[in-house]
Amino acid sequence: MKTLLISTLTLTTICAFIGSYFMDLTADNIEQYLSVGFVIFADGYFGVWAGMKREGFITHKAIKVLKTFGFWVVMLSAILTIEKGFAGTSWLSETIMAPFLVFQLISILKNASMVGVVHNELLVQILDKLDKHKGEREA
Repeated sequence: MKTLLISTLTLTTICAFIGSYFMDLTADNIEQYLSVGFVIFADGYFGVWAGMKREGFITHKAIKVLKTFGFWVVMLSAILTIEKGFAGTSWLSETIMAPFLVFQLISILKNASMVGVVHNELLVQILDKLDKHKGEREA
């Protein structure tokens, strides 16, 4: 009985420590987490909308948005943990996350133009050359 109590208290203490650490990490860097979440869900929204116009709603493609979100939140958490733990590594989040965010913004523009929300001929020409795997846009 005593061993079970000590094991339970040890486990809950460890879980509370880890949870409070990540709560503090998230609270200190909320703008970065919100940026990642916003661009992923905006891209997912326009991507699903464009996909529905092309081929109808496909569940596994919509679920991919959640998988992408989960992956990038874990990546951001790992990067911020490294930055917090090691002096001189504050460049990691800018080096890894900034290009990801730029490519997500380009994907948002491409998906929004495929849906018909964005109407700019120069933008359409540039995006057609950058993101060929999404196919041709409807006239």
